[in-house]
Amino acid sequence: MTKTQDRRAFLKFTSASVVAATALKNAAQAANGASEKLVVGVIGCGGRGLHDALLFKNTPNVEVAYICDVDQGRRNQAAKSLELGSDRVVDDMRRILDQKSIDAVLVATPDHWHSPASILACDAGKHVYVEKPISHNIREGRMLVEAAQRNRMQVQHGTQSRSTDMMIEAVKLLGEGLIGTVKVAKCWNIQRRGSLGRGQDTSPPAGLDYDNWVGPATMIPYRSNRVHNRWTMWYHFGTGDMGNDGVHDVDYTRWGLGVDTHPSKVMALGGKYHFDDDQEFPDTQQVTFEYPGDGKSGSQKLLIYEQRLWSTNYPNNVDSGAEFYGTKGQLFLSRRGKVQLRGDDNKAVELKIQPGAQNDVAHVANFCEAVRGRARLNADALVGHLSASLCHLGNIATRVGRSLSFDPHSEKIIGDDEANALLGRPYRNHWATPKGGTIAESG
Repeated sequence: MTKTQDRRAFLKFTSASVVAATALKNAAQAANGASEKLVVGVIGCGGRGLHDALLFKNTPNVEVAYICDVDQGRRNQAAKSLELGSDRVVDDMRRILDQKSIDAVLVATPDHWHSPASILACDAGKHVYVEKPISHNIREGRMLVEAAQRNRMQVQHGTQSRSTDMMIEAVKLLGEGLIGTVKVAKCWNIQRRGSLGRGQDTSPPAGLDYDNWVGPATMIPYRSNRVHNRWTMWYHFGTGDMGNDGVHDVDYTRWGLGVDTHPSKVMALGGKYHFDDDQEFPDTQQVTFEYPGDGKSGSQKLLIYEQRLWSTNYPNNVDSGAEFYGTKGQLFLSRRGKVQLRGDDNKAVELKIQPGAQNDVAHVANFCEAVRGRARLNADALVGHLSASLCHLGNIATRVGRSLSFDPHSEKIIGDDEANALLGRPYRNHWATPKGGTIAESG
């Protein structure tokens, strides 16, 4: 690929236990030419990337054949852990995407690379397992949905609760009227994070290709407390803790609430109420989303997100969870493996669901089966886009300090140019901004 000459060009994309061997042993010929043995490339070898890569490595009939990272130390450590020779270790993801033997890629980069890398992979004919959040902004997420559909690629989003038996059973029961009609659901991300402190702009360290770490984002100086150190808390590269950790809870809350579109209204308050440091995203947030349904009385629903990054006083004694409020009771769920049902009288009711924590292993297995044509993805690109978009909208509303009206069909904020500009981002000349062209401009 060559660099585009248009500096404002946006991405163009033309439209831990081992999995049981018997679950994959009899898999049929994979869709789109992948054989029963899946060959996987890893893009991004940080903590989460190595964790996921080992899950793939320990899955029967899966070979992790290549790894890529722009940091020499990280890729060398990953190669050692995965027992790969130096000929399978690269510093440029294009060398993986060009390999015809690769069936699928794992994308576990910083947030600002999630959609660009995944779209390039889809266009190269590779299936994608992309870590959360699926995008850095709403426009990127939509482009990835279109790329997956256009290329007929399987794209699994790393919201692993979608493959957790407890969650699957609970959401099914909610849909069957376990607590009547679910009208409101509230989820939370409550934990004690550390301070980011005050960093300094310096030269990048030896062994880090900072130019390609920044990638298609506009260039800003290397900063000592940004790269490999909570980059998710910076507007330029991350999505805050709502997109980083809260997206898990937002996702299964939206799932249980039974909404499969965008909200129409967003209200948010919050900011940096605790930390006096460099981080840009809020440490404290309260966000409410309204789904109007058909607009008639009785069809509206609310989803509420609560975040405190300075507390260990958890609702229901767990840092991550959701409460579903129905016309006939209440259900509490947590991806930490907790569940409790209460009836109309607020008394606990026995519920025959086996508790179980977030199942990363099952999520990888589901992806592999989907690539082979034997299953449907539990968290496809559209599922990921709808959930990640809640995080983006919540962050935008918090950032501008006012309520937003959102058009679910056009995916635009109505009557607010400042907020609408934050639905996308400008991109620089970089090989991950292929062939020029403009999807939509902002900033």
